[in-house]
Amino acid sequence: MSATPHQKRRRLITAVAGLTTIGALVAAMPAGAQDRGQSRDTGRGHDHGHGYGRTVDVQLLSFNDLHGNLEPPAGSAGRLTHMNPDGTTKTIEGVGGAEYLATHLREARKGNRYSITAAAGDMIGASPLLSGLFHDEPTIEALNKLDLDVTSVGNHEFDEGAKELARIQNGGCHPTEGCFEKKPNGKPKKFKGADFPFLTSNVTHEKSGEPLLDPYFIWEKNGVRIGFIGVTLEGTPDIVSAEGVKGLKFGDEVESINKYTKVLERKGVKSIVALLHEGGAPASPAYNYNCDSPGPGDGISGPIADIAKNVSPQVDALVTGHTHQAYACTIPDPAGKPRTVTSAASFGKLYTDTTLTYDRRTRDIVRTSVASANHVVTRDVAKADDMTALIDRWNTLAKPIASRPVGHIAADIDNPFEAIEKPLGNLVADAQLEALAPADKGGAQLAIMNPGGIRAPLTRASSPGGEGDGVVTYGEAFTVQPFTNMMTSVDLTGAQLITVLQQQVSGANQAAPKILQVSKGFTYTLDMTKSGADRIVTSSVKLNGEAIDPAKTYRVAMNEFLAGGGDGFPVLREHKNKLVGASDLDALIAYFAAHSSASAPLAPPATDRITVIK
Repeated sequence: MSATPHQKRRRLITAVAGLTTIGALVAAMPAGAQDRGQSRDTGRGHDHGHGYGRTVDVQLLSFNDLHGNLEPPAGSAGRLTHMNPDGTTKTIEGVGGAEYLATHLREARKGNRYSITAAAGDMIGASPLLSGLFHDEPTIEALNKLDLDVTSVGNHEFDEGAKELARIQNGGCHPTEGCFEKKPNGKPKKFKGADFPFLTSNVTHEKSGEPLLDPYFIWEKNGVRIGFIGVTLEGTPDIVSAEGVKGLKFGDEVESINKYTKVLERKGVKSIVALLHEGGAPASPAYNYNCDSPGPGDGISGPIADIAKNVSPQVDALVTGHTHQAYACTIPDPAGKPRTVTSAASFGKLYTDTTLTYDRRTRDIVRTSVASANHVVTRDVAKADDMTALIDRWNTLAKPIASRPVGHIAADIDNPFEAIEKPLGNLVADAQLEALAPADKGGAQLAIMNPGGIRAPLTRASSPGGEGDGVVTYGEAFTVQPFTNMMTSVDLTGAQLITVLQQQVSGANQAAPKILQVSKGFTYTLDMTKSGADRIVTSSVKLNGEAIDPAKTYRVAMNEFLAGGGDGFPVLREHKNKLVGASDLDALIAYFAAHSSASAPLAPPATDRITVIK
């Protein structure tokens, strides 16, 4: 049987992620990486001819966690929360999409002589089918057209390994699937790669200690010089496939930023911005919440709060990501001076506009003049024609696979970011249990699913492709589970199973809990009034109404990523008697086939498995 594009994609991840020689690693680097930094004048047509003074305002437009969402995100993935002046909130429906993001950014640049566009990682990876099917080449092409100047590397840029990331940077056809398009003369059309640098200062080769990619980039125009330092989440090895980061070391974010701040200063660059793929959580989900209202930095928690307090005062702003949250805060630096820290949610729903006032005499940013605000990427503006053409072109190539119907739903099956138990999470866990429950498939008794592996909701309304209301296409199912992880069934003791639940809210996950989605019949109580592992009420953990016996062995279905201890669940590495089954995507599609039809569409499952005490 010939491999599907997704099977080929999985084989690629396994085949190329582990680079074994220093020569191969260096060869895989983007051009210029061995120079340990980049510098260029990026006019990009934003100069509108204003005169020169001692200070000049530099516009910094930024976004993060696009994840290949070129088409407008649907359902809850395309929503934002807005805070009204009286403190109440309302939901804004229908935001985001590359066609609209391009228009908003281009309008925002008008009248700004000095304008930079930067991103904080996860531009690619975990992408919908339109981009993921083609190894995110469409997204890189779109970002080139958006005039992105620079981005940091996020954890998802490692989904297919360092060698594939080098191809994304430098260009070239895919090593196993070749070129996806042809020129008019019929010859293969070579992928050009990114026009902008991917930066990471804290990812190095284990053997040589050399940076994987350029650690910094110097933007320069008419004597105005601003340095950008890229930083990747230090915990990346815990949340991506081990093959994707084989041979690499991920260092401390603060140490890396401070190290390259000194390097930039020695080069005469005193205005510095860190592009950091790590973030926090504001006290309110509203994109326009004033997180400085309790006091500078008091309205935000999570890793970024501590990082910001320890990054060198010479760094003037931090553009962050990873948590998919929206904020524009000021957090005091180690010298006690306010410093802006921003994040623009995810999927291109927002962009941040920051004004950096550059002093030509001191060559530094006037920190007291820095101002930041998040702006909604509304869909009430004209679509950017070049983005529409790009999307249409790639959709034509994807359509034979993407448009195939695989199931039917009676209503939206949501995946709300802030929810502990999600309808779509329950559906996915149920599908995985059903796939691995037969004795010859693993004999699973329950299934657990990491929430970060479920990337988008399922919406009943027909997409612009016109498949019909309630129809779930292969493309939509792929967008929900784009990683094509293989499923496994393993032995865990009851004690280990309880430890798994405790690790959701302790250890690596204490500051930002990761609540696993569980299959029907597995229930427990989560007491959020307590802290750490004590949040799990151990006496409440039951399977089909029967208390979990710590000494008993249970067969548990999970994907390979979790079985390897991913997402901060080290106890899962202690499993025994692993049996590998179908992919998570195949399990989901099989579940739709067995439980839905046009006359009997699948209803959203109830969210009654995790009892939450607040």
